[in-house]
Amino acid sequence: MHYSVLIIDDEKELSEYTAKYFNMSGVTAQYVLDSSSAMSFFLENTCSLILLDINLGDDSGFELCQKIRQTMDIPIFFISARSAEDDMLLALSIGGDDYICKPYSLGVLLAKVKAELKRYGSSHKNDETSDDNIVRLGEAVVDLKKATVTRKGKEEPLKAMEYKILVYLIRNSNRVIPKEEIFEKIWETQFVGDVTLNVHIRHLREKIEEDAGDPRFIKTVWGVGFMLDTEGKGK
Repeated sequence: MHYSVLIIDDEKELSEYTAKYFNMSGVTAQYVLDSSSAMSFFLENTCSLILLDINLGDDSGFELCQKIRQTMDIPIFFISARSAEDDMLLALSIGGDDYICKPYSLGVLLAKVKAELKRYGSSHKNDETSDDNIVRLGEAVVDLKKATVTRKGKEEPLKAMEYKILVYLIRNSNRVIPKEEIFEKIWETQFVGDVTLNVHIRHLREKIEEDAGDPRFIKTVWGVGFMLDTEGKGK
């Protein structure tokens, strides 16, 4: 069976209530309480988005995220009472697409999930019908249809949020894009920290640039935002 959302959280009452709220709002949801139940879920079911807690009893949501990322590239939102920047950085660096602190508003969480499901679904649908899915950035070849970057013979998949950011940069190439615009267009909110965006940009650079520390294509415009220089000229 396919669900829109899978909630993986060892807080049974919160998980059950969140799933019930989503289902009543037209977003099909199921929940599990630990890592082994999550892996069992994927043997017979699929989902379009995961809400993943960091603390899963004796298990770690970080480790589970890495396991899921080996076979799936669907959006993963970490949900946690831990608000330390180090936790956020780690969550985003291992494959998380967003980080939501507890306690959260069910209404706001539902809105973010609906927006993500709409964007993720429409972006991949649009790519399938596009006649120009290949973008070359130096030695890197971006395949928007396959959501991959190939450089020096090595192909790497783009994670969901990386894909959306890169598509937006490509569509607005050679133009300075303010961070606030990226927050609004990609996350559909301006309440996103710089850390979240910077981590995704760094991951894109590691896949595209010859030297991620001295980028030619995805450039930082200090105090403003970012720009995709398709020619890779200058600093």
